[in-house]
Amino acid sequence: MEFEKLVRGEPGQYVAARGAVKELVARLSLFKRPVIITGQKAYAAFVQYGGNQTDWPVLYYDQTASHEDMDSLAAQARALGADVLVGVGGGKVMDTTKGTADRLGLEVVLVPTIVATCACSTPLLVAYHPDHSFKSIDYCMRSGFMTVVDYDLLVAAPKEYLISGISDTLAKWYELEAIHRGKVRQDLPAMVQLALATAQVSQDILLHDTEAVLEVADRKEVTPAFERMVDTVFAVAANVGCQTSDYVSGAHALHNGLTVLHETHPIAHGLKVAYGILVQLCLTEDEAEVRKLLPFYQKNGYIYRWNQLGVTEDRLTAMQKVAEKATVPTESYVNIRSDITADEVVAAMLRLEEIVEEVHG
Repeated sequence: MEFEKLVRGEPGQYVAARGAVKELVARLSLFKRPVIITGQKAYAAFVQYGGNQTDWPVLYYDQTASHEDMDSLAAQARALGADVLVGVGGGKVMDTTKGTADRLGLEVVLVPTIVATCACSTPLLVAYHPDHSFKSIDYCMRSGFMTVVDYDLLVAAPKEYLISGISDTLAKWYELEAIHRGKVRQDLPAMVQLALATAQVSQDILLHDTEAVLEVADRKEVTPAFERMVDTVFAVAANVGCQTSDYVSGAHALHNGLTVLHETHPIAHGLKVAYGILVQLCLTEDEAEVRKLLPFYQKNGYIYRWNQLGVTEDRLTAMQKVAEKATVPTESYVNIRSDITADEVVAAMLRLEEIVEEVHG
């Protein structure tokens, strides 16, 4: 079996509690030389909520999550004598840290500072070119040693990242269901059945809790619903990808296609994925589901139409560029159907515009 097809484990330890960052030094006492990889803003938040107890060396990533930066950071960490890498930040920091640890054969500990993706709990990473366009999905040699989730730190983060994390997690169900649609669930491999059931659980929690969670996020209040949402984004969603390698399809393919447009680079990963969900549903002719989701999208701040992306180029020209990138043979649209064309994806984007106009005017 190919390495990337193997069932993969979540972190060896998932530590989730208020004030968890303050316990980090004690929890890593078996290591002699932890080295932190982080970003400027993420590290400031980490220090504010308890990271000031560490005196570990700090390396800053270049915000690309590129193989080039991972190589550079690996050389720096090796020179420092690192025996474990501690990633502190958002999804790109998590992925950069995992890739750097893989290069050194080291354990990795991940401390998310925003609730934007499940990157802190998955043994894979998304790599980009230095220009921030999508390059590849890489599979790590080992799962994380520990993920440390501090609810106090996370509730203080900007709400738009939480919105992104919710939509990125919502995609798990729609993408996995599209891959296995028409198949008898009981005939699927056991791990795929588990992934489908887990994805359904994540969808149920998100649709039930999102509105309440975003309200308390404005007040920076930790509630049981907030904790449940954080764990769904980080741990429940990650479990889907750990049980089956074929769990992404149209939504993430379209996200990757959007990275060819420089205006989309500042938009959070999950918000682009949210748009990709709707395009995928139009492609698979699930227009009733699109109409069902649109009020949820509009109420909670998700991207559901082209002009929200801020692209200045002619719409059809830009859509064609996105669709061509999203339908290359290595992209995950093939998990739905191997012969999906760029023209079909453009047609789906245009059909979404028509539906939005019908619903919202």
